[in-house]
Amino acid sequence: MKIIVPVSDNTDDSNVDPSLSRAPYYMVYDSETGASESISNSAKDSPSGAGVKAAQTIVDAGAEVLLTVRCGDRAYNVLNGAGIKIMSASPGKAKDNIDAYLKGNLSELDTIHEGHHHGAN
Repeated sequence: MKIIVPVSDNTDDSNVDPSLSRAPYYMVYDSETGASESISNSAKDSPSGAGVKAAQTIVDAGAEVLLTVRCGDRAYNVLNGAGIKIMSASPGKAKDNIDAYLKGNLSELDTIHEGHHHGAN
């Protein structure tokens, strides 16, 4: 299973980035192999539509699960439509959140915000 987390940098020891659409990178973790890689978020500097673009990047990366602190409504619609499970991440290390998810200690993200339409998302 591929688990994706928005992260602040492209290292294995990266922290969760609080913004899904403006995070510089996404950590892609493969639970079957234990391997992780970082992919760049090309939407991070988009003047508009960053949430949808970021969500499409996550879908294209083959995510089955997303661990995030927050998610806008437009990104949520794309992710939900693709069948991606969206779980609530905590501030701190991405790997700690992945471990918590794999142990069943994270809950589904239940607060979807309206985003920042007509500006930064």
